[in-house]
Amino acid sequence: MRIIGVTGTLGAGKGTVVSILQKEYGFQHLSVRDYLLEVIRERKLPENRDSMTTVANEIRANHTPSFIVEQLLAKAQQSQQDTIIESIRTIGEVEALRKLCPSFLLFSIDADSKIRYERITERKSVTDSVSFEKFCEDEKREMTSDDPNKQNLSACISMADVKLSNNGKFEELETQVRAAMS
Repeated sequence: MRIIGVTGTLGAGKGTVVSILQKEYGFQHLSVRDYLLEVIRERKLPENRDSMTTVANEIRANHTPSFIVEQLLAKAQQSQQDTIIESIRTIGEVEALRKLCPSFLLFSIDADSKIRYERITERKSVTDSVSFEKFCEDEKREMTSDDPNKQNLSACISMADVKLSNNGKFEELETQVRAAMS
């Protein structure tokens, strides 16, 4: 069983990487975002990035910085399928997955901020209906933190085993993923 984590900036193409790995390599997909949205719906909170950040930080503070991904990893281990865990956002999550799965690989993905903003407005997700200024503000909040329970995307990206750039066409990203998998 292989476990691949995916981290990256907002709208960079994490979901596209997931789709490629599912379609071409048969991976199952488990998402931190989906896990958080389930909790948000149970609590009847607004479905937006602020709620996701607040709930994620609260869960991590009440348990451990890696609690959410450990829950997803347990599901993966039950299924014994190759699995992608999407939206790795804390150092603790990366460290726990490396400790619990020696063959764990972390992919990061990034793209120019204007391109990423265009992508999120096109996908029309409930959590992506924001101005460019709010988009930049949200990303800045998630990029660094000294609190192990909070998002630290820049540290996660720097810890990645595979770094993908998504400023071009889908085929270019697909080629990078295939190269990483070979």
